[in-house]
Amino acid sequence: MQNFHARPMSVTKKVVAYCAAVMSGLLILGAAGVQAQTVKYTAKIGHLEQTTQPRHKGLERVAALVSERTKGEVEFKLYPSSQLGNARQMTEGVQFGAIEAVVMPAAFLGGFNPVVSVLDIPYVYPTDRAQSQMLRSGPFGQAVLASFKTKGVYALTIWPNGRKSLTSNKPLDDLSSLGGQKFRIMDSKILVEQFGAVGASAVPINFGELYTALQTGLVDGEENPPDAIVAMKFHEVQKNLVVSEHGLMEDLVLFSNVWWNKLPQAHRDVITKAFAEVGPEVGKMKEEAMSSAIETMKAAKINVRTASEAERAKFAKATTERARAAYVERAGADGKKVLETLDAERKKLGL
Repeated sequence: MQNFHARPMSVTKKVVAYCAAVMSGLLILGAAGVQAQTVKYTAKIGHLEQTTQPRHKGLERVAALVSERTKGEVEFKLYPSSQLGNARQMTEGVQFGAIEAVVMPAAFLGGFNPVVSVLDIPYVYPTDRAQSQMLRSGPFGQAVLASFKTKGVYALTIWPNGRKSLTSNKPLDDLSSLGGQKFRIMDSKILVEQFGAVGASAVPINFGELYTALQTGLVDGEENPPDAIVAMKFHEVQKNLVVSEHGLMEDLVLFSNVWWNKLPQAHRDVITKAFAEVGPEVGKMKEEAMSSAIETMKAAKINVRTASEAERAKFAKATTERARAAYVERAGADGKKVLETLDAERKKLGL
C-alpha cells in the first residue's frame, strides 16, 4: 500500500512543480511585456566604429543607464560600423530627423559646420588630460556645441576619442625632418597649412586607400591615433612613429532636434547626465587602447619615440598661426569668437 500511494504523491509533486514553473514563466513573460510596453521614446544612434572600440562600448553603457533611469521609457538602439550610412549620410539623417542621433568625429563635420574645425588646429589641448577635460567641458567646449544650433541638430556633448601622432617611412628625428615629406590627411585646409608650415606636403586620401598609398610610396606618412594605426595595419608599411599628439580626434554627440524636443525635460536631463558620466570612461578606454597600440608597434620593430614638451611647443609655434588663419578664413566671425574663447580659457589654465 505504501508503494501504491507513493507513486501518486510523486507524480502530484511533479505536476505541482511543473504548474508552478509554467506560472512563473508566464509572470516573467508578462513582466517583459509590460516592460516592452513602457518604451515611449526610441532613438537609433549611428556611428562609424566597430563594436570592440571605446566609442561603442561607451554608448552601450549610456544606453543601459538611460533605460534604467527612465524606467525603460527611453531606449537607445545602436548601429555601429556605418550601418546607417557614411559620415555625411548619418549627419544629414540626424539633421532631417530620419536618424535620432549620431556620434561623429569632429574632423568629419567641418563641411557641415565649419566652426567645429577649430579642433583640427594643432595642440588645441595640452598634454595634461585633466586640463584638456576642463577645456572640453568648459566655456570653450560649450561654444563649440552652441555653434550647431543653426544646423538643425542638438549638440549634446564632446567625447574624447584619442590624439593623432605621426608615422613615416622617412626619418622623424625632429621637426626639421618633416620638410619635403608627403603626409596623407583628411580633406582639410587647416591640415594642409599645418604641414605646409613645416615644409611638408599634405595629400587628401580616403582612409580605406591609405594602406596602399603608404605601401606604394604615394605618400611617405600619415597622422592618426596609434590604435587606429594598428587597427588598420599601417604600421606594417611604416618604419617610424613619433608620439606627437599634435591633433585631436574628438567626438560630437548630435541629436535630432525633432526627437530631442519631444522628450520630457526629466528624460533630457537623464540623457545629458549619462553621457557626461560615461565620457571619462570612454577617454580612459581610448588612452589604454593607444598605449597598447604603441607597445604593439614597438614589438613589431617600428622605431618609436615620444616627442618632448619642448618639441611639441616648437611644433605648435611653427604650425598654429597658419592653421588658425585657415580656420578663420573658413569659419568666419563665428570661428573667430570660438578662438577668442579658447585663448581666454587656455590663459586661465596658464597655457
